[in-house]
Amino acid sequence: MDKFVIRGGNPLLGTIRVGGAKNAALPCIAAALLTDEPVILENIPQVRDIETTRKLLTAMGAEVELGYGRAQHRTTISCRNLASPEASYELVKTMRASTLVLGPLVARCGRARVSLPGGCAIGARPIDLHIKGLERLGAKITQDHGYVEASAERLKGGEIVFDKITVTGTEDLLMAATLAEGETIMQNCAREPEVEDLANLLIKMGAQIEGAGTSTIRIKGVNKLHGAKHAIIPDRIEAATFIIAGALTGGDLNVVGCDPQHLGALLRKLEETGVKTKQTADSVRVMGDNPLKAADIVTEEYPGFPTDAQAQYMALTTQAEGTSIITENIFENRFMHAQELVRMGANIKIEGRRAIVRGKSPLSGAAVLASDLRASASLVLAALVADGETIIDRVYHIDRGYENIEEKLRGVGAQIRRIGEILPKKAAVRA
Repeated sequence: MDKFVIRGGNPLLGTIRVGGAKNAALPCIAAALLTDEPVILENIPQVRDIETTRKLLTAMGAEVELGYGRAQHRTTISCRNLASPEASYELVKTMRASTLVLGPLVARCGRARVSLPGGCAIGARPIDLHIKGLERLGAKITQDHGYVEASAERLKGGEIVFDKITVTGTEDLLMAATLAEGETIMQNCAREPEVEDLANLLIKMGAQIEGAGTSTIRIKGVNKLHGAKHAIIPDRIEAATFIIAGALTGGDLNVVGCDPQHLGALLRKLEETGVKTKQTADSVRVMGDNPLKAADIVTEEYPGFPTDAQAQYMALTTQAEGTSIITENIFENRFMHAQELVRMGANIKIEGRRAIVRGKSPLSGAAVLASDLRASASLVLAALVADGETIIDRVYHIDRGYENIEEKLRGVGAQIRRIGEILPKKAAVRA
């Protein structure tokens, strides 16, 4: 397994570019299942979860063509013949977003068999809300041997009220409803930019959708969707990670190719900590020349503070004067990075869903273990300001959601390199 070796102490200076949003690209790839015509997606990040999803569609019979050279972030998907509407455990065990194919497959093929997903060990992400919603649209659902099977001659429009806000549930059922007979009204929907981006693609494909980006979405089902071309929105979590990195290292970093409107909660909180930023339509310049001050956060659904930036923010608070309280309201097991930060010298106490971080603690390099995607990002950020050398193991987690993060950081002054696992030499065999 690859590792990162990071030597701290360098402020990040210069310009760093954000890629396309993984969490927008995944449902948009799944949306290609809804039509027999080609769907061309641009600004697709080259990360492991995207690669897994491409393999998943290919296994179903889709033709997936990758761009090369200047078009390396383009993917063309043609789902003319879906011979096997099934998502096997072997393909989805590393990724939570696999449930996004459930709704499109039932809507297009009349049946689906999808393995219960894997992914990060950050707590339960039950798909019961997906299942209840599909049942409201007339699907018959069974579960056995770790698989969900759904069938319907044709889905029927209906009213869906989510018991709790779910991003993938909103996206999955939004896709399913586009081909359902009649009108579907979904309430208590996720309002994330990634939901709105998916809706924009579906509208280009011929879907009739109103209200995406609000808590109530109306969909009038159509008989058929067609192909389309669509550019994925920038990754707001990658942008947040780099913005926090610039602030934490006392750098002067211009994060370009992002959408500051998607970063409101983070930018307001950073202002509270003393961080200066300047924004344009597609960039955020972060200037970390002020001392950091403690500030509490509570993670919430969009437009609140994103849970996917909580771990990175915790790394920042270790270097802030005073005590910060971080409350995690989205996932029940998302403080696993805290113990690794403590190994580096952080003063963090966990009390249920709260983490109490007492700064300013000098961090020192150590051998640490990445437990999930965003936890690994927080360890990278902490290592950038730690004294000495930090070795981060299991960086395959970070590869799930960040494209060439070490190269991007190295380009703005970070001392970071990737090393592969060194296997022991085999002993010579005597004749």
